[in-house]
Amino acid sequence: MTAVHGTSVDIAAPDGIADAYLVHPDDGVPHPAVLLYMDAFGLRPRLRSMADRLAGAGYTVLVPNVFYRHGRAPVVELPDFIDPAARPEIFERLGPILRSLTPDLAMRDADAYLSRLADCPAAADGPVAVTGYCMGAGLALRTAGTYPDRIAAAAGFHGAQLATESADSPHLLADRITAELYFGHADEDPALPPEQVARLDEALTAAGVRHRGEIYAGARHGFTQADTAAYDRDADERHWTALLALLDRTVGPSRA
Repeated sequence: MTAVHGTSVDIAAPDGIADAYLVHPDDGVPHPAVLLYMDAFGLRPRLRSMADRLAGAGYTVLVPNVFYRHGRAPVVELPDFIDPAARPEIFERLGPILRSLTPDLAMRDADAYLSRLADCPAAADGPVAVTGYCMGAGLALRTAGTYPDRIAAAAGFHGAQLATESADSPHLLADRITAELYFGHADEDPALPPEQVARLDEALTAAGVRHRGEIYAGARHGFTQADTAAYDRDADERHWTALLALLDRTVGPSRA
């Protein structure tokens, strides 16, 4: 694994300063850029370690605190091990914060994050990849549809509310997407029931989007997050295999 250099950075966002984590191979050479969207628990050691792993594979990775309007991360105090069933007050505090991040605000912010990567000496020129977890999967899908000329690949894992019946559901951007997409869905996930999985696939297929969606049998919502009760090691490693394969064939160093 390549040695990496990570640091906290501040990004000039539309409504203030967004704190973020930036990490890249420690070799002084620009590398393909990846925007990593957090889950609802936010920017914390687990997400930094995931970004480090991506950087070790040859990428420059930015993980923004998308809840920056509510303060620097962590915006809600978190235990080292997160078990929402044992700590329901965590979601009680996070719920209003999550709902306050409207699609319009999130996509205004996405422009700032992508611009930060475009200006980063450690990031190679050209389109970037996006990956997201839980709520971040929806942000990844929405970013691919809002900024199609800037996104070459987008992935989402144990995504939530990706294809609802609401007028602002992210799947409705399918006809604008030019990126290749991959989704790893948790099995029997209440945040993304089978009808939404089918609706997402139908929309992407109808729009001619290169995509693949897979159900991770037995995995729960949040299966990639090792600091939570939902973690599934096998499903997490499967996610890494799928994600790195997507990045390699779309923005990876081998394409330079």
